[in-house]
Amino acid sequence: MLRAQSLYSFESTTGAAHDPSAAARRTDAANSGQVEGAVRVTLRLEGLFVLIAAAITYAKSGFGWGAFALFFLAPDLSFLGYLAGNRIGAIAYNAAHSYVGALACFGAALIGNEPALEAAAMIWCAHIGFDRAMGYGLKYATGFGVTHLGLIGRAARDGGPAASETVA
Repeated sequence: MLRAQSLYSFESTTGAAHDPSAAARRTDAANSGQVEGAVRVTLRLEGLFVLIAAAITYAKSGFGWGAFALFFLAPDLSFLGYLAGNRIGAIAYNAAHSYVGALACFGAALIGNEPALEAAAMIWCAHIGFDRAMGYGLKYATGFGVTHLGLIGRAARDGGPAASETVA
């Protein structure tokens, strides 16, 4: 019989009985707020489709691709927040990589009829979509490599945040 939680990730309760370490990994992921399995794939596909939709909308709006290329990586300047520590870094990164800010910018552009803000919002959404498609999720304060889409970078290789990445 399938558990309700496992239904979407295609795991059975009998599999956990045969592999106790798999059950422990699922419990750790569920407690950490990280997604796994089919849910993770779905969120990454969602990011890919946001990237595609934002790029198509940008192209149809007639804005120049030079500006797109110039500002595409601008949200990554939020990495500088990590100079102040993991907590501040995660807040800065998440503020720049959440659709809330990008969509608010887009709404302001539409209300105020501001083409430059409209272009910025589409580039911002494209960047966030690209990051999500690549597996870079919103950050937890426990370390740069700990995201809602799972572990990345050194944290993924080592199985968790490194001592240098952990908040003291």
